[in-house]
Formats: sequence, C-alpha cells, structure tokens
Amino acid sequence: MADTKRRLLGDSGFYKKVLLIAVPIMIQNGITNFVALLDNIMVGQLGTEQMSGTAIVNQLLFVFNLTLFGSISSAGIFGAQFFGQGSTKGVRDAFRFKVITGIIVLAAGMMILSAADTELISSYLTGNGESGNKELILASGLDYLKIMLVGLIPFTITQVYASTLRETNHTFPPMFAGLAAVLINLVLDWVLIFGKLGLPQMGVKGAALATVISRVTECAIVVLWTHLNREKNEFIVGAFRSLAVPPELVKRIIISGLPLTLNECLWSAGMATLNRTYSMMGVDVVAATNISSTIFNIFSVVFIALGNSVGIIVGQILGSGDMKKARETDTRLIVFTVAAGAVTGALMAVMSGLFPQLYNTSDNIRQLAGSIITISGMFMPFAAFLHAAYFTLRSGGRTFITFLFDSVYIWAITIPTAMLLVKFTEFDILTVYFLCQLIDIIKVTVGFILVKKGVWLRNIVASE
Repeated sequence: MADTKRRLLGDSGFYKKVLLIAVPIMIQNGITNFVALLDNIMVGQLGTEQMSGTAIVNQLLFVFNLTLFGSISSAGIFGAQFFGQGSTKGVRDAFRFKVITGIIVLAAGMMILSAADTELISSYLTGNGESGNKELILASGLDYLKIMLVGLIPFTITQVYASTLRETNHTFPPMFAGLAAVLINLVLDWVLIFGKLGLPQMGVKGAALATVISRVTECAIVVLWTHLNREKNEFIVGAFRSLAVPPELVKRIIISGLPLTLNECLWSAGMATLNRTYSMMGVDVVAATNISSTIFNIFSVVFIALGNSVGIIVGQILGSGDMKKARETDTRLIVFTVAAGAVTGALMAVMSGLFPQLYNTSDNIRQLAGSIITISGMFMPFAAFLHAAYFTLRSGGRTFITFLFDSVYIWAITIPTAMLLVKFTEFDILTVYFLCQLIDIIKVTVGFILVKKGVWLRNIVASE
C-alpha cells in the first residue's frame, strides 16, 4: 500500500513545482475563458441569433488556433528538451522554426477564412429553424469574422513567443500579459457592444474589435518583456539576425511535427464537424451547445494547465536522459490531473442549472444547455486523462501515435457515430451527446495502454 501511494503521489516539493508551472497557465486561461463567458453573455443580450453567429465563427477560429498550436508545438517538443539539456542554441533554433511556421499558418488561415466565410458559416445552419433567424445568424457571423481576422496576426506572434517562454519555465510573463488583455477586452466589450462613454453601439462588431485590441495589447507585453529581459531569455539574443535553422533539425522537427500539425488541424476540424452534426438537430442546439461549451472551457482550465505541465516537465526530464524519473513523474502528474478533473467536473455538474440563467434566451435553450453541461461534467475525468495522456505521448516525440490517438479516433469513431445517431435514430440531442461522450471509453483504454507501455520514453535531442 505504501509503495502504491509513493508511486502515485508526490511529495510537497513535487506539487509545488507542478503548480508553479500550472497555476499561471490556469489563471491566464481561466480569466480568458471567464471573459469569453462575459463576452458571450453580453453578445447574447443582443439576441440568440447574434450569439449563435459569433459562436459559429469561434468554432472556425478554433480550427485555426489549434492548427497554429500544432504547428509550433512540434518545435516546442524539441525546445523543452533542449532547455532540459541546457542548450540555448537549440532553444533558439526551435524558436526560429516557430516564427517561420507561424507566418505560413497565418497566411493560409486568413486566406481560407476570408475566401470561404459565407460557405463555412452557412454549413452550420442546415437544421430546423426559421429562415429569417438563419439570415440574421449568418449576417452577425460575417460581421464578427471580418474584424476577428485582423486579430489573428497578434495572436500568432503571441503564441510563438509565449510558448517558448513557458518551455523555458517563464510562465508568469504570458500570464500577466493575458490578464491585462482580458481586462481590456472586458471593458471594451461593455463600451463597444452597447455604445457606452459616448461611443456608438457596435453590437457584434464591437465584441470583435474589443478582442482584437486586447490581443494587440497581449502581444506587445509578451514581445517587449522577452526582448527587455535578454539575460533571462538567452534564446532571443541574435534570434532575428537570421531565421536559418540547421537542416538536420528542420528535418527532425518536420518528421515528428507533421503528424502533430495534422493532428491539431484535423482534430479541431473534427470538433467543428461534430458540433455541425449536432446543429442538424435544430437551431436551438447551436445556441445550447455554445452556452455549454463556454462553461466547459472555464472549468477545464485546471486539467488543461496540468496537461500542459506534463508536456513541459516530462519533456525536460526526458531531455536530461533520466527515464526512470520521467516515468515516475508522469504517473504522478496523470493521477493529479485526473483527480482535478473529477473535482471540477463534479462542481460543473452541480452548478449546471445556474449558468444558463445568465443568458437572454428561451427557457428551452436554457434547459437544454444545463443538461449538456451536466453530461460534460460527468465525463470530465475522461477528458482530463486523455489530455494528460496526449501530452505524455507528445513529450517523447511520439507524434504519429498522438495523430492516431486524437484525429483518427474522432474522424473514424466519434463523428460517424454522431452522424448515424442523428440521421438514423429518433434520439434527442441529449441522448446523442451522452453516447458520443461515452464511446471515449475506448480512447481512454488505448491511452492507458500506450502510457503504461512507455512508448513515449525517448530523448529526442541526445544527438544535438
């Protein structure tokens, strides 16, 4: 019993180290998602259609965000291990790779979203609902998207810098930048959406403009702090004298990173497709799932931050070459993450009836959203484990396995299941949603086997 406890639980020093990395990420993401909730509620005051239009656009931007995340994370795996190895040059080369990749993803994302904006938003409006409502949803979404596209530029720059700062244990500067950004976003939302302080009422355009201004602020803080503290961020010294990256490292990052980039792109597109499948059951479902996903994002910040800590801490240990310590640390981190997911999931389920009352929408949508929130809370321990398992596999560069684990699963199992249930059964949305969550038990089982077998225990920078 004592051996099992020692294997699964760490000492106070262990949890202190984990929380020093995780808490700033939790705070930043938590406040960001809380402001997103308030933003959602304020836009919801304009009407259900306006709220649904912005929600659909945010689904599309979610695909861009995760594609960017996957593209720079491939270099981030090497960056974390280089830092654990003590190689400043290696961290700098990984940063340069992120800069180049970020530019490519940004250009592609802006072209696709601007060229196919109407078609992409309209694809969510195939369910039951009045045509007038659908037209207003489309118009609101287009107004929102046109301004939000500009915000992708500072967002991309921030992600390139902030991810490298976290990989080198500087988690507080991105957190403070995020705090400043969300506070500005919150104030400007109130001013620009409703036309306060003598400014015109801009509606959904005001919500988008507030977000863009806040992202510019966050970007400026992160970039300035990095360059003004060169002694703490040695990787930035000379980083832009050239964007040259050693060809061998480029090859290795691409080989290990291509599956990761494809995974984030296809997984996020899969989630967008899954929500579009749910939307085939009616326009009310679009609004209800928007409310529930906004609430889920707030409560999930705990296990998401802990999952990110798995990638950073375990990646650094793997870079140092201590495989035994890496396995022990990973086991304790996963246990901690799942326990946190269980607690936050229970809280979310208990409070599921309160959150929808904050929205200016129909009673039917509120009840539907509350029930979906309850189901999401029940399955949050599953989500927590899967997130930790994903970062475990990724920390050792097993990106092809993460591709199979994430993207192939959602497209081969989850989406076909949802489509079959929606098209060929009489089940309501709650039953369909529950069953789509339940089948993740297969993914949990596969993840447990992969982590336990230790296929991720690799030092991928030993030869650098």
